[in-house]
Amino acid sequence: MSKIKARSGTFTDNIKLPVHRWFRYSAGYSAEWVQSEIRKFESEQDTKAVVLDPFLGSGTTAFAGASLGNQVYGFEGHPFVARIAKAKNQWVLDELDFKEACNQVLNLAEKRNKQTERHDESNLLGKCYDIEALSKLDNLRFAYEKLADENPVWELVWLNITSILRACSKAGTAQWQYVLPKKSKAKVIDVKEAFLGKAELMAQDMEYAKWSNWSNSAQIFKQDVRDSIESPKCNLLITSPPYPNNYDYADATRLEMMFWGEIDGWGDLKTAVRPTIMRSCSQHSAADKIVLDEILEESLLEPILEELTPVVRELEQVRLGKGGKKTYHTMIAAYFLDLSKIWKNCRPVMDKGSEICFVIGDSAPYGVHVPAEKWLGELAVYHGFKSFSFEKLRDRNIKWKNRTHTVPLHEGRLWVRG
Repeated sequence: MSKIKARSGTFTDNIKLPVHRWFRYSAGYSAEWVQSEIRKFESEQDTKAVVLDPFLGSGTTAFAGASLGNQVYGFEGHPFVARIAKAKNQWVLDELDFKEACNQVLNLAEKRNKQTERHDESNLLGKCYDIEALSKLDNLRFAYEKLADENPVWELVWLNITSILRACSKAGTAQWQYVLPKKSKAKVIDVKEAFLGKAELMAQDMEYAKWSNWSNSAQIFKQDVRDSIESPKCNLLITSPPYPNNYDYADATRLEMMFWGEIDGWGDLKTAVRPTIMRSCSQHSAADKIVLDEILEESLLEPILEELTPVVRELEQVRLGKGGKKTYHTMIAAYFLDLSKIWKNCRPVMDKGSEICFVIGDSAPYGVHVPAEKWLGELAVYHGFKSFSFEKLRDRNIKWKNRTHTVPLHEGRLWVRG
């Protein structure tokens, strides 16, 4: 057993790791665990691992594999997160060129030194920043947009600015969590200090990766894997799909996307993000106006339909007695339909004798249990994989005093073979 077994479900270990720490993606898992699984696979199979990650996020699997010299193919449907991963993949560029670009941006921003016209306390930016901080950030943004050209080094500058947005906010803005404008932080980092500090950190990491002989072998694609996957044959898949627990991945980057002008508000997420990401939250299924009966007629759900149907029908009724009346019934049905499509698309890409690991947890919306790992395993076998097993790592829903139900939950690794 791996010594870091219990850490596979968390990004915490990555906070100190080069390149991984450029953007803290708390919905991820340990890069060191990924490395251990790659080494274990290669030792047992006596072959080089070619790795696939259909839910790449900000690139944990990609850069863990690259650090070991493995070819990795990563796909991410969320357009903003995919850009973050692709920007991190520019670690191979010259760190001195990157620092020079950062200095150019800072010099132009300080020369401009204009007060922002975007500070409005009625919107998210105004709630998260005082006018001085937002002005400094907007001056950086102006300078970046003025100077950026086709040179990929500018994507690293973009990532630098993106990565400091939460550190420079007065609001409660933990990385990759929902923004909490009504909560204030004890420490807010000055914009110039944050920008220069992150530039230095990134440059050091770029130098370290080259010194450590990382391979420029990760290929990252902005692509919704429910549609298709185009990749050479792979023999190891390591990923963590969204859990069916109502976390809104589209909303999680609202602050960053509003800052860059990609959206004006929450409503824009429906067209800017939701079409290319899985339906794992009720906000998504409600906005899509999903019809439950139509989902349940999908042949891709055939192997789990007998167990899925009573669960979503119960949710359909339970929600009527709840204040929010959240559309968990359609969300759960759509979630497993989406995963079934992904299993179908992964099967042709995975070689015979391949190994797959999904870090996954179950859920219980409105107290109705959804055995995610069981149903995902059955869908995998339906699409041509040989077998599945589940390795529980930890219990969930046990420490929060304000939890809304007492259904015991867990998290672990779903292993699929064949």
